[in-house]
Amino acid sequence: MSGLADLILGRPLATEEEQGERVGPLRGVSILGLDALASAAYGPEALLTILVPLGAQALVHVTGVMLVIVGLLVVVYLSYRQTIDAYPGGGGSYTVAKENLGKWPSLVAAAALSVDYVLNVAVAVSAGVGALVSAIPGLLPYTLWLCLALLLLLVLVNLRGVRATGAAWMVPTYAFVATLSIVLVFGGVKALAAGGHPEPVVPPPALPPATEGLTLWLLVRAFANGCTAMTGVEAVSNGVPIFRKPPERGARRTLGAIIAILVALLVGISLVARAYHVGATPPAQAGYESVLSQLTGAVIGRGWFYGVTIASIVSVLALSANTSFADFPRLCRLLAQDRYLPEPFEHRGRRLVFTHGIVVLALLSGVLLVVFQGVTDALIPLFAFGAFLAFTMSQSGMVEHWRRRRGNRLKLAMNGLGAVGTGVTCLVIVASKFVEGAWISILLAGLAVAMYAGMRRHDDRLKRAIHAADEPLSVAGTREPLVVVPMRGWDRVSIEALRFAMHLADDVVVAQVLTGDREVDDLTGRWKRLVAAPVRHAKKEPPRLVVLRSEYRRLFAPLVEMVDKLIEENPDRQVVVVVPELVDRAWFSFLVHPHTAALLREAFLLEGRPHLVVVSVPYYVCAGRVCIGRASSK
Repeated sequence: MSGLADLILGRPLATEEEQGERVGPLRGVSILGLDALASAAYGPEALLTILVPLGAQALVHVTGVMLVIVGLLVVVYLSYRQTIDAYPGGGGSYTVAKENLGKWPSLVAAAALSVDYVLNVAVAVSAGVGALVSAIPGLLPYTLWLCLALLLLLVLVNLRGVRATGAAWMVPTYAFVATLSIVLVFGGVKALAAGGHPEPVVPPPALPPATEGLTLWLLVRAFANGCTAMTGVEAVSNGVPIFRKPPERGARRTLGAIIAILVALLVGISLVARAYHVGATPPAQAGYESVLSQLTGAVIGRGWFYGVTIASIVSVLALSANTSFADFPRLCRLLAQDRYLPEPFEHRGRRLVFTHGIVVLALLSGVLLVVFQGVTDALIPLFAFGAFLAFTMSQSGMVEHWRRRRGNRLKLAMNGLGAVGTGVTCLVIVASKFVEGAWISILLAGLAVAMYAGMRRHDDRLKRAIHAADEPLSVAGTREPLVVVPMRGWDRVSIEALRFAMHLADDVVVAQVLTGDREVDDLTGRWKRLVAAPVRHAKKEPPRLVVLRSEYRRLFAPLVEMVDKLIEENPDRQVVVVVPELVDRAWFSFLVHPHTAALLREAFLLEGRPHLVVVSVPYYVCAGRVCIGRASSK
């Protein structure tokens, strides 16, 4: 198994190899920038989808709305540059809010980020498959299966480590930027040469007739949809620690490159789409074609370069989920360090990545893909709320950060502008998308806050219960324990457990439950010959046999009742239950063998009996030969 794991995931990395896993800006763009860059594909399309009722008039307004989004994007970029400088150890919304705003705002930020990351994976994968389906319509019936296959690929690559992930995604990332830039530049040049009315090589589908007039509310909804183009901007401030020293310099360069490319792509797409009369088509329906597919076909036709461009778009859309796989596990680690999540989220796996966070993210996003059948448009209304709420909490935290450090008025003003801009946008998104599904994001964020707080309360309660400080060891009441061995019949598994029990104490009780159909196993007549006589011959006190008859064929209840009675009768002694357990190493053993030992342990432990200890004694069977194992406490 280790050889197969090495082949799939790579060899295990030692802790001291962490520095070698750090990256520079070039790989940083492919690791942390895919979400932001890929949003250039679905952001403009989401905007145009809302404007479909305007018909051809939608193209008149798309550039104006996009410029407002770009302006907000620049403000957020400038704000996050300051966050990187102020928090070179990683200044995500959760960290900034925790240090400047307090517990509950930080949990809101963490919940918003969690929702955003999970939705980003689902949206990115479905958008990538949507682009593929628009190019190859015959794949439409397999949309969901393609989504799940891509999700599995993302998980496997991310489990290989940060550096391996960056190397794997560099080619599709820069191929996407290069091919789409060529399409936009070529399309822009042709449009200028034709006086703003170029002849498309492959005419896009005709825009439908207008069904309603322009309203402010329609523009607000289009703006809210188009703001999905801003998701992923925070990723760099969260992931500062992955860069080589000094990490803040690499993070700033990476963020600057991402924003510059994204702004150019968003503006270029809106202008070229307007020139070539490219609009949105109904998703998940026959005849669907993505905006970028229409635009590429209109500018350069359906030749080989079209195939290369669409392939790069599909790959980056699908792989843009990698941003979440880079940041969500780190967020989980921070929450685990503060005891808002279980401890395993805090530890790195074989390739120095936070394996538990990666797996949980994949499971949650997989559920969303199944529920929404892999349709991007159905997921979009849920998407932007978490991102902009996280933006707002981060910028608000930075305002307080600079307020405490008097003399940084310009920085305070910049983060204040970012907080107001993202806060207003968040309210717009909630108002415009609430009935379309944003309420689900709000509900999920609220449930996440409750879950994090509940886990912390539970952990606090456990710590209070087990806290010992410098309390000295008490030797009072340390009498020899009373040992109970449940025994179905006389076999090697039971014999090994009984031998171990006799090492623990001289006072041993063997309890056999007869359920009416197993009278032949009654040990009463054979006990003296099999056990009592050999033990007395060894000058030891033989174990006592107690036969429990179960009228209603219950196996566990009589044992539990007997042990409870022994605990009550011996308040100053521990009662140890030694459970015989057969361990068969055959791969199909869990299907053919009853899990009696495991169920019996749970039956004793779940009731919380304070003077009870349960010990499992395994008896190993391996490859046709018997391997006697040692007892292990459970």
